[in-house]
Order: sequence, then C-alpha cells, then structure tokens
Amino acid sequence: MRWTSEQRAFAVKTYFSNNHSYVAVQRAFRTHFRIKPRGLVPDQKSIVLWVENFSTTGSVVKKSSGRQRTITMQENVEAVQQSILRSPRCSACKHAFALDISNRSMCRILHEHLHFHSYKMVVVQELSPHDLQNRIMVCETLLETLPPDALVFFSDEAHFHLSGYVNKQNMRYWSGNNPRDLHERPLHSDKVTVWCALSRVGIIGPYFFRYMDMIKNFFEPALEEMHLGNVWFQQDGATAHTARASMTLLRAKFPGWLISLRGDIPWAAHSPDRTPCDFLWGYLKAEVFEHHPTNLIQLKNVIWQEVAQILVRMLERAEGNFRKWLHQCTENGGHNLQDILFKTI
Repeated sequence: MRWTSEQRAFAVKTYFSNNHSYVAVQRAFRTHFRIKPRGLVPDQKSIVLWVENFSTTGSVVKKSSGRQRTITMQENVEAVQQSILRSPRCSACKHAFALDISNRSMCRILHEHLHFHSYKMVVVQELSPHDLQNRIMVCETLLETLPPDALVFFSDEAHFHLSGYVNKQNMRYWSGNNPRDLHERPLHSDKVTVWCALSRVGIIGPYFFRYMDMIKNFFEPALEEMHLGNVWFQQDGATAHTARASMTLLRAKFPGWLISLRGDIPWAAHSPDRTPCDFLWGYLKAEVFEHHPTNLIQLKNVIWQEVAQILVRMLERAEGNFRKWLHQCTENGGHNLQDILFKTI
C-alpha cells in the first residue's frame, strides 16, 4: 500500500499524542480517513519506519541515500570528454565515479552531448611479416588458378564449449567514431571438436571426429550422395590435416583440386578471415548458445539442428564474397581484413 504524506504525518502525530500506542494510531487512522472495517490501515512496521524517519530527518518520507542527479552543465560535458580521451578503455561507471557525477548523467553526456558510442574490441591472430607475404601470394595464386565456376568445399573445425563462448562485452572503446582498434594476440593452440565443410550448394556436417575417420567414413560418402562431379576441397594447415596419411587420402580424392598447406594450391597460415567457414562458426555459435544446452548430448543435438536450418542463399552469399576477400587481401598488403572483422560489408 502506498500511503500519502498526509496519512503518514497523521500517523506520526497520533503516535506521539497517544503514548506511543500503535493500536491507538490504527484506530484513529481508520476513523479520521473513514476507512471501512475491513479496509487497510498502516501496520506496525510502517508506523515505526515513519516515526524513525521523522526523528532523524524531520520528514515522514525517507530521503534517498543515493547521489543526487547531476545537471549536465557544460563544464561537466568538457570534463567527461577529457576523461574519455585520456582513458577510452575505462568503463563509463569508472569515469562517473572519478568525476563524481551520476551514472545516468554520464550516459546522457556520452550519448546526447558527445555522441559517443561503445565499440567492442576484436581479438585477431597476430601476423608476422612472413605471414603477410604468404597471404598475398596465396590470394594471387587462388585468383589465377581457381576457375570462376569452381565448386569449392571450405572445411574447418571449431571447439564448442558447453559453458558458451568468450564474453567480450566488457572490451569497449568509447569514441565519437569507431576507432577500428584490433587487439592482436598470439594463437597458442587449437582445440577441435566439430568439423563442417561449406559450399554454395550446402553443408556437409557437423561431424564430431577423428580427422582420418571423418574423411573416409563421413565426408566421402556424403559427397558421393550429392553427385556433384569434380569439386575443390580447402582445409587449413592444422597438423591432423597435413599429416602424411591425411594428405595421401585427400590427394587421391581431389587430384589437382586440393587447397591446403602442401596441396595443389597453398593455403596461408593465420587466415581465418578469408574463408567462408569463419562466417559459419560465428553465426552457428550465436544460434547454438541461444538454446543454453546443459550437457554434451544436448549441445551436439542443437548443433545438428542449427546446421540443418542454414539457408542455401546464405551459403551462396558467403562463397560469393570469397573472391572479393582475396582481392582485398592483396590490396591491403596481406593485413587482417577489417571490413570483415568489423562487419561493414
């Protein structure tokens, strides 16, 4: 029940004039405000709270203990701007605390006055000068060698954690425009659990695997069922992919049409930004973890379900962008493709 200031003041006044009797307050309250016999009156807890507030603050209304609202004056706007420019990676709450203004005023200044937005950091593979040259060479070779109508199955693996994926929500950069800031980190090790092969005609997979068994017992039979004729096959340079036994098997299956480290057309290391599978894993993980699987069986079932629902037009668009990415990689000197990383195309 929300009581008015008049009702609270009457209850406090009656409490002191009736020898601190709560029952007397309730009876007088019912009579004065003409409340029906079964109508609500203040309980003892409410009366005690109003009396305590009056004794300590001189008011029957509890005053807010929080910081008062800060007016977004020009000096505050300038102070926020200078603070953000000095430390753009600090959170808005930390800036507000340091400047002694409310969080709400901080957000209002950032958005309405400075027109700043928070941008996520993007973690990418660190590239050496040798990597840059390799990426350019491979892009040029693919553009010269790969026929325009070639049907390519791009393959890759990804590790799906039951607990979800890495949360980068707190990796922000406050600025008036996107600084397109990359946070480069070395790649230590790959943890592989799920394999898929993507092409413009469909996806083969997912497969939870050992690589050799997957190629012989899953990928080859699935490919034969599709009756596609000659196809190209792409894989990255993971050790399981380029082992002697794996390469022997793949060369026999794709004679002259193997895109891989030590294949017919090389594939540069540290280049996940140039394969359509990068689109697949980003999209698939976002969809899979919306289901919040609680065990490995549920996780695998959800992966199967979401892969089956991917539309062919999405695959066609992903492969259609592949040659565009090759051209962009050669034009920017082999560096990471920021238009892809920041999703501006």
